[in-house]
Amino acid sequence: MITTTADRRMIKLAMSAPYLERDEEQALAHAWKENNDQEARNRIAMAHMRLVISMAARFRNFGLPVGDLVQEGHIGLLEAAARFEPDRQVRFSTYATWWIRASIQDYVLRNWSIVRGGTSSAQKALFFNLRRLRARLASGDRQLTSEAVHEEIAAAIGVSTADVRNMDARLSSSDISLQAPLSSGDDEGANRLDLLASDTPLPDEQVGEIIDGERRRGWLHSALAQLNAREMKIIHARRLAEEGATLEELGADLGISKERVRQIECRALEKLRTALVESTPGFSATMQA
Repeated sequence: MITTTADRRMIKLAMSAPYLERDEEQALAHAWKENNDQEARNRIAMAHMRLVISMAARFRNFGLPVGDLVQEGHIGLLEAAARFEPDRQVRFSTYATWWIRASIQDYVLRNWSIVRGGTSSAQKALFFNLRRLRARLASGDRQLTSEAVHEEIAAAIGVSTADVRNMDARLSSSDISLQAPLSSGDDEGANRLDLLASDTPLPDEQVGEIIDGERRRGWLHSALAQLNAREMKIIHARRLAEEGATLEELGADLGISKERVRQIECRALEKLRTALVESTPGFSATMQA
């Protein structure tokens, strides 16, 4: 609902602006396009402000100030005036309606929720038509379940039932701050953020993992020192590189057969197992290659 004096004055001025006949509209449009006549553009825009107000009123149920919606619609109106081509012989109101609606819809999507939605054309259609379609289905003679309603809406708009279900849930509730205090008396001073589960390890687990990782790297470094140059090359290429080399590739590089590469690799792995078992008590002799 519009409450400010400035908004009421703007609406009164817009509603009192005279309509433009087709010939007058064409003349003003040509003056703007050909001579950059700002006054002509402003007269076209002012004559169609009642269209902006009418369009803004359709979106008042999204909980945003109607005055802001009117201002956004006016931006779309000015964009339409800047792009209008009078030679196409189309009335300006027909052309401007799309720009006004698009500007208001974009504003609603950006400000209705902190979570951005309606990024695709199908999602936008779902956002702005879900309530209307659901009300129409509910007013019919058929007794439909919620799932059946979602399925019919999904078929009508061309989205998945899951998309309809998710959008319906979003439109049914408003955003809640994670910093909002809990109403329960048992958690005085706590907020919703405190209830979010974390998948990250606890601090002591993270420290333990860092220490164990450094210890394992030290063991592996000592074990690798037991290999000769060719064994080290094969183990590094086959086991430590991001993309392991094939036996054929290593055989061609070293000038030996792929079977010989496999034998050297097996011998090197056995050396590593032995070195790790001897240097680290309790280390499993069945370490995976």
